[in-house]
Amino acid sequence: MNFRCLALLLVFVATGAQAGAPRTFNEAKKVAWKLYAPQSTEFYCGCKYTGNRVDLAACGYVPRKNANRAARIEWEHIVPAWQIGHQRQCWQQGGRKNCTRYDPVYQRAEADLHNLVPSIGEVNGDRSNFSFGWLPVQKGQYGSCLTQVDFKAKKVMPRPSIRGMIARTYFYMSKQYGLHLSKQDRRLYEAWDKTYPVQAWERQRNQSVACVMGRGNEFVGPVNLKACG
Repeated sequence: MNFRCLALLLVFVATGAQAGAPRTFNEAKKVAWKLYAPQSTEFYCGCKYTGNRVDLAACGYVPRKNANRAARIEWEHIVPAWQIGHQRQCWQQGGRKNCTRYDPVYQRAEADLHNLVPSIGEVNGDRSNFSFGWLPVQKGQYGSCLTQVDFKAKKVMPRPSIRGMIARTYFYMSKQYGLHLSKQDRRLYEAWDKTYPVQAWERQRNQSVACVMGRGNEFVGPVNLKACG
């Protein structure tokens, strides 16, 4: 997926940064629609979308099972809400709804735009709360889409161009919200961080999101909040 057009987002952010960081997941999704509108490129497969409808034919995506859900955009937490929440007491006392209502830290994490990306609905559903990892390459699960899901192993291998960003998002969320990462996951993300270094589109996205959130992802690089307007 090419996110170079995210540079255009700086125009939007410069005029809208004063609104402040979203306080809830619903608020975050509303901001995200505007934030990603200039490039409208889906995360896991690199497909273009208009409104909430995905142009599947143009990117060679073939629905695995759910064509209706595949045709629409949904907002995906790179670090799943389940992974954020299940380490917190609120989750043990009532699951996601309880955390959303009563845990301020969880509320901020769930609404953090650094962790939110547009996804083909079917892939978002298939990914569920599965962790990322290496899988034997099997082409054709979603047509030309290079992301693949192993349902038995409960693992997802994202396409190469987004692996580094995923790793750096996990590092950010871990530090920002006290999220524990297993040794296995940390080793994986350290490897992806080195193998897939920060690209220009990722730096631009980091700057754009920082203008809304009031902070950047330090694992991507520095941001200039004075440039937000």
